[in-house]
Amino acid sequence: MAEHWFISGANRGIGHGLATLVAERGDDVTASVRSEKAREALQRDVARHRARFAIVSFDTRDEDAIRAAAKTVEEPIDVLVCNAGAYGPQSQSTLDMDFRGALDLFDVNTLGPLRVVQALLPHLRRAEKPRIVLISSGLGSTKTAGSTNIAYRAAKAALNKIAQGLAHDLERDGIIVVALNPGWVRTDMGGRNAELSVEESASGIVATIDALTPGDSGRFVDYRGEDTPW
Repeated sequence: MAEHWFISGANRGIGHGLATLVAERGDDVTASVRSEKAREALQRDVARHRARFAIVSFDTRDEDAIRAAAKTVEEPIDVLVCNAGAYGPQSQSTLDMDFRGALDLFDVNTLGPLRVVQALLPHLRRAEKPRIVLISSGLGSTKTAGSTNIAYRAAKAALNKIAQGLAHDLERDGIIVVALNPGWVRTDMGGRNAELSVEESASGIVATIDALTPGDSGRFVDYRGEDTPW
């Protein structure tokens, strides 16, 4: 039975891979992009799936734009993947921090997904098996040593805490919530030396999401469905 996926940040990288994959297998997809240029590029890429694709535009910093986009969605949402994010400023070490850039990164990577979740909750509550997936990172694990890109690491660690809180608060609604580590992927953010192709990560993520049960809510899993240390 076809499901309806809402995927934020779907114009490139992992989001694009997920949107394409689930559309190819027959699921309905609503994909978000940030700019009109990105919308046009995504529309060209998925033209063969047009009957199953809808594209909305918003910046995850903009609550009003997110809520306006949510009002254009009529169907229940079975799977919400909060994928849109950024890597942050060039200077983000503990000894040399672009504080303004770091605050903006938290706005995008930590609060942005929460804005999207809150705006789309009415659609999730109407689904039979609603799932929320917050795309995190292995760098967000507090067990991962190192301090490079510390603002990014901290923002993803904070997103993991948001996932835990949502899992607790939405348990009564039967909504499954997980934080998900997609692995080190060859995207603009991950770089050419990363371990995984977009297709490998996306196919694993889709299989993991398909297999989620209520008992998984509140977990931090990777693209293979295995636990990532908090």
